[in-house]
Amino acid sequence: MTRVDLPQRSVTGFRGRGSGTARVGEAVAGVPMSVTEVTAVLADAARRPAEWRTVIAELGAALPASGIAAADLIARAAAAPDDQVAVRELAALAAELARESPSLAQFLAALRHRVTDAADGAPDARRTANVIKDSTAVTGHVIQAGAIHGAIHLPPAAAPRPVPRQLLGTPPHFTDRAADLAALDALRGSHFAAGPLLIAVTGPAGVGKTTLVSHWLRGLTEHYPDGQLYADLGGHAPGGPVRPGEVLGAFLRALGTAQVPAETAEQAALWRTLTAGLRIAVMLDNAVSAAQVRTLLPGAAGSLVAVAGRSRLTGLGVDGAVFHQLGTLDTGAAVELLGRRVGGGRVDREPAAARELVHLCAGLPLAVCVAAARMAVRPRQTVAALAGAMTQETGRLEVLQLGGERAVRSALEESYRCLPPATAGAYRLLALPPLTVLTGPLVAAACAVPPSGAERLLDDLTEAHLLEDLGPDDATGAARFRFHDLVRLHAAQCAEREETAAVRDRTVRRALEWYLATATAARALLSPAHRRLDRTYVFRAQPLAFADAGTALRWLDSERGRLMAAVRTAADRAWHSVTWQLVDSLQPLFLRLRPYDLWIEAHRIGLEAARRAGHPQGVSRMLTTGGSGLYNAGQLDEAVAWFTEALHDARDRADRQAEAQALHGLAQSHRLAGRLSLAEPLFTEALSLREAIGHHRGAALTRLCLGDIALATGRARLARTLLTRARADLLAVPDPYDAARALAHLGRTHAHEAIGDHPTAERLLAQALEEFRATGSLHWQARVLEMLGQTAEDRGDAATARDRYDASLDRYASLSPSDARRLEERIRNLAPPPAAP
Repeated sequence: MTRVDLPQRSVTGFRGRGSGTARVGEAVAGVPMSVTEVTAVLADAARRPAEWRTVIAELGAALPASGIAAADLIARAAAAPDDQVAVRELAALAAELARESPSLAQFLAALRHRVTDAADGAPDARRTANVIKDSTAVTGHVIQAGAIHGAIHLPPAAAPRPVPRQLLGTPPHFTDRAADLAALDALRGSHFAAGPLLIAVTGPAGVGKTTLVSHWLRGLTEHYPDGQLYADLGGHAPGGPVRPGEVLGAFLRALGTAQVPAETAEQAALWRTLTAGLRIAVMLDNAVSAAQVRTLLPGAAGSLVAVAGRSRLTGLGVDGAVFHQLGTLDTGAAVELLGRRVGGGRVDREPAAARELVHLCAGLPLAVCVAAARMAVRPRQTVAALAGAMTQETGRLEVLQLGGERAVRSALEESYRCLPPATAGAYRLLALPPLTVLTGPLVAAACAVPPSGAERLLDDLTEAHLLEDLGPDDATGAARFRFHDLVRLHAAQCAEREETAAVRDRTVRRALEWYLATATAARALLSPAHRRLDRTYVFRAQPLAFADAGTALRWLDSERGRLMAAVRTAADRAWHSVTWQLVDSLQPLFLRLRPYDLWIEAHRIGLEAARRAGHPQGVSRMLTTGGSGLYNAGQLDEAVAWFTEALHDARDRADRQAEAQALHGLAQSHRLAGRLSLAEPLFTEALSLREAIGHHRGAALTRLCLGDIALATGRARLARTLLTRARADLLAVPDPYDAARALAHLGRTHAHEAIGDHPTAERLLAQALEEFRATGSLHWQARVLEMLGQTAEDRGDAATARDRYDASLDRYASLSPSDARRLEERIRNLAPPPAAP
């Protein structure tokens, strides 16, 4: 186990993060270290893999968000600690970062003490009674000290990093594959490289790659305690492969990152940095190319990435991949699988026919399972009868050439031919929408059947092994299903052959409008006070009924990928109204969870659609809500351009409410850019307009912003008046989220020297913190903790301020790198803790 031992002295803020990493607070004094000294420290740490992971994690935590090249260097060094050039370059980076990050400087100093003590021959066990072991997961607040002087302040701890468990389940009829499992174990056991183990499992469609890899990885859970992640890369999905940014965003959120960068390069750099010190297993399913996989590789030297795909993926060889080709089942194993699916007695009575049937299935587990499902629902059918039907279906000559996808198609054709008409119709139609997960309500809408009928259809298709059961949805508890891509392809071909273009279009439109109706219902629950725009439906879909706003937000979050697929599909089909209205319905997702990449992409698509639809209110909404996404993502100049266009458009149409919204957004863009002299008159104009038209909530929000500016420019009493009114008006709407924002600013106002009422400031800020916990806003929890730290600093209590800043930094670390840097600057500028006597 790795030991990072600290000298005996006062410690007032040791914080641990994750598994095997620790950040040393104000624990170790020391002068700045030279690059030579840091190189020696890192070279020593690089000889111990577990300690090296700790170093990499610490450097990643200190890395600015914009440092993509630096993040790549950290990832390279994490993968190759024996690369002396990389270690020297990393030492130069560490020395530079340590000048800006006191916690990193102190961490390096602690390592230097360990190296120095070791050189002096001091036994590890005697240097300190407190040791952080690499196998220990440290979360919350920890004190390690030789002596403590004065009070210890422990602010609310941030939640521990989540440990995702995303691997697919293994079907109960998993058969044979002992040799393949042993081969994978051997590949893993022979891995000695410093980087993550990358294994590509390839083979024909339907051979069971997903099942094999899922089964294998599930047996390795204890070796990868920091999480198991899964992504379907959609290599053969109807809408094309999944975009790398969508997968990276999902992975980052699964690891606790609430604010994902907008650009894919930044996402990839953050992914490598966050995973540098973790031991995780990642499964990338349905990959089509090495380039698709390469962006998604973690920076974790002790991690495992398993890739499943039909192509050989030889390009991954340059990334150190090892390969395993998965073959078909031999005759005995295929007959065993058939017997498990239909009952061993029936198969045992016709051994020759069973061997012929699995031969017709080409040894592909998918084809065997489809054929077996057909027999299972026909208890009187003999094995010979099914084999004869498949032979007749394909023709004798084709049977002699049978293999690969053709074998699956043959089994599917026989199963499809025997489906009841309603089930066969659903099978055809459900392959048409570009949505990879099916639920009862969605099926009811797409197929225009009642909910009970949809459940029966799903049951029938699952019994026929034409759909896979994915288990319940986390947000709603609804059962989820999906097609294997070969089955979807067959179903879509049936639809192309047997359904008219009008029927096919109608099915896709029904599915997209169900998503529109359900997302609109979620928006109404989450943003009841927001101005609503009319929806345009060709088919009136029955949306999901959400129990509460929290359930609605969880549904939006879990469905974000499919909702974006719906937006793109609607745009591709030139269904302009559906397109921009879908984007509008996603506003609570964008505001609450802030997926900036999706926020900006969706509004670029939605703005073009609203223009093509000739819908002025839609154009205005896309410009203003899209502008909000741009300024929140830091793209302030483009945000100014969007809001300026919205302002001109609103004035041309004499839409005073839209004009006020555009003025407010334009002012906010200038405020975030630090141009307060430009922002204040725009806010004042927006407030006058909103008061004139009776838009009380809008007026309250503008007062809130004016109060913030008044406080920033030293007019505390004016700020108090504006914020008190804003708070009361927002509570009356009601708008608890924005009312809590007003309360937080009001608390800081009371701490201003012109008022100097610190007890009231503390009380109001503590109340605001509780209100933000109730609304689930982690960003504003971090902001209020920072305000509490400022308030403690104002009254001269540096120790309390430090603890509150630490608690804020814990939250900002996964939310906003720029805010995290600001907090580190505040901590650096605090008065140092008193020295031990």
